[in-house]
Order: sequence, then C-alpha cells, then structure tokens
Amino acid sequence: MNVLIFPAGTEIGREIWSSLRWCKDVTLFLAGANYDNHAQFYDYEYAYLPMVEQEGWIAELSDFIKSNKIDFIYPAHDDVLLALVENRKEFSAAVIAPSVETCRITRSKRSTYLALAGLISVPNVYSESKIPSWPVFVKPDRGQGAQGAVRVDNYQDLEHVLRITPDAIICEYLPGDEFTVDCFSDRKRGLLFSQARQRGRIRSGIAMSSSTVSIKNIQAIAECIGNRLGLYGAWFFQMKYSADGVLTLLEVAPRVAGTMSLNRVRGVNFPLLSLYEHLNQDFHISILSGEVSVSRGLSNRYKYNLEYNNIYVDFDDTLYLRGKVCLPLITLLYQCRNEGKRIYLITRHRGDIHHLLLQLRLNVIFDEIIHLTNGERKSDFISADKSIFIDDSFSERKEVASALGIPTFDNSMIELLLKE
Repeated sequence: MNVLIFPAGTEIGREIWSSLRWCKDVTLFLAGANYDNHAQFYDYEYAYLPMVEQEGWIAELSDFIKSNKIDFIYPAHDDVLLALVENRKEFSAAVIAPSVETCRITRSKRSTYLALAGLISVPNVYSESKIPSWPVFVKPDRGQGAQGAVRVDNYQDLEHVLRITPDAIICEYLPGDEFTVDCFSDRKRGLLFSQARQRGRIRSGIAMSSSTVSIKNIQAIAECIGNRLGLYGAWFFQMKYSADGVLTLLEVAPRVAGTMSLNRVRGVNFPLLSLYEHLNQDFHISILSGEVSVSRGLSNRYKYNLEYNNIYVDFDDTLYLRGKVCLPLITLLYQCRNEGKRIYLITRHRGDIHHLLLQLRLNVIFDEIIHLTNGERKSDFISADKSIFIDDSFSERKEVASALGIPTFDNSMIELLLKE
C-alpha cells in the first residue's frame, strides 16, 4: 500500500509516520508545504505541495497521487482533513477519515456541542451580553491545539479577546483535571477501544507528558459520541471536570492524535488499524496490560552533506564503554550495513579482541578487524578515500585528520550520522 501523509510536518504526521514506518505492507510518502519541519529531516523524500488554502492545491495533489500511485491519504491537520473529505471525489486515493458530515460537525465546537447536548455533558455556551459568572473560557470555534484559547476574567478582557478572535465561543470555565480519550471504532462492530489518558505538561496544546488512567463510565461516553457522530477509524475526544465535578466535553476530533503513541506502544496502532478498517479486513486488538506514562521532548535530527563508503571504529571506550556496548554506535554500524558501506574495527585493545567480540555477539559485523599492538599510527591503516573515523581519543582523531584529511567523530557527534 502506498500511503501519503499530508502534511507530514505536523505532530500528527509524525505519529502516523512512527506508526507505519516499520509496517511491511506500507510504503510511505511525505508531502507538505515548503517550511522548516521535522519531516524534511527523515531519510525519506519530502514533496513540496501547496497548502489547502492556496489556489490550485487540488490539481497538484491529485497529480502527485496519480504519479506516485498513492492508495491512501492520511490527513495530518484539522483543516486539511476537512478540505480533503470535502473534495474526496477529486482524488484517486482514499482519504482515511469519516464522512464529510462528521468532519464538518467535529471541526466546529458549536456544532459538536449542539450534536451531543442531552447525550453527554457539554459546556454551557454564553453570549457576550449574558455572562452569568466569571471567569469564562474563550476559544476559536474552529481552533486546534489550544491556539487562541484563553481564560477571561472580566468584560474588558472579553472585548479584547473577541476583537482578536471574532469566531470565538464563550464557554463556562472548567477548572478540573483534563483528559484525552483515544478511541478506535469499526463501521460494523462499533467502538473497539477507548482509553483515557491524563494530560500533564502541555506546550502549545500538545501533551508533552501523559499517563493512562481509568475513568468510570468513559467507555459509555465514548460509545455515545461515536454512535451519534458516526465516527470510525482512529478518533479522540477531550474532557475536563467542571466546578461541580461533572466530566464535560471539550472537543472531538476524527483523526490520529500525536500522543496516541502512549497507546500505540501498548499494541494499538491506530493508523494501521484505520487502514485495515477502511479495507474491511478482519483484525483483533491485543493490548498490553498495566498503566503506561510518556514524557515527550525535543529530538535532534540533522542534515549534513557527507558521502562516505568506509567507516573505521575504535573499540575501547568507543564501541565498548563501561563494560557495555554503545547502542547509538551499534545503530550507526547497522545503518551502514544496510547501505552497503564497509565497516572496519581498528583497535589497540590489550587482550584477545576476537574472543571479546564473540562474547558480545559482535564478531560478524566487521568487514575487517585491525588490531594494533606495537604503537602503530592508525592513519597508516585507514583509507583516505571516502572514509570516516570514530574514536573517543582526541589525539587519535587529530592524528588521523591531519594525516588523511577525513572527517573524524567521537560518540557525542555520531547522532549527526544517524538517519530516521
């Protein structure tokens, strides 16, 4: 299956990519606007396509889909999702999303609250002239990621916020804990999975820390929402406790969420299951028991124009450090093996290096083992032709760089060479 993630550079796109990158039946394609984003640092081609607000986006996306024989499009942004489902007939690939009616309702908080009122608790919505008590919570009707959402404590501040965000809705303020509920539904079998997670540290509306939690009656709430809105595939909703302790809806979204990774690692691969659901394939969800927590942070990915065919690696305190193998370096070596590069071990190890490599199960990874025992210069045994050298010793790196003019690295630098 050829699957396009569009736009690939969002947090949603990253979770879809993380979920599908190792699936043997899926070939991923990445596309989006030409701006600085993490998807351009993957070891994949990233196609520049116009945003859905730009003229001609449908024709360009359609041409890309046809030329690359794309089978499925995975929307990775709320506005893009709605634009894609509203123009489904223009594309030869299937859009992984529910009906256009469902997507239109969930894109508007007003419409969502109206659709679900009487079934579950939704927040009271006020007009500007009738505020029963302060504070209130003001947010864009079509917002995402808490952008533009703000607590307001008086009329003066309210007028200011409404000038900035004219489409905002004014809701009762919910002071309690906030939760996200990850869900998966099948068109025939209904709700198959629902799991609440508590939102901890939040940055720009993204949960940077989260933990699975059990909440009474949450499955019944999920079933009410899913049945009323006709949701299928991956979706989620967010709730918060009101001042009187009632769990109250914040929003519903018919898509993958970035922090669904918390349940992916428990066995619920939402993007893959959504493909199966769309294909009407039989599947079963098997879940790891126990509570799981996640802390998300920045990760570094690099672009560096370096072409090399040979990698020379030191052993003591480089590949083998404090009695353990350096895992990032092992990752790099197998990356080089996948790319057909030649791998050399060059070491001054005092002892039987072959026996130790056998003990560590590292005896077959190297094309050649160069064991220096008489103080020879390492540069005399290294090819200067498209080679790199990794060693913890600055003096060794300096000698090799001076003699051969090749790039040298210590362990703190090798992440520059790792691909994702």
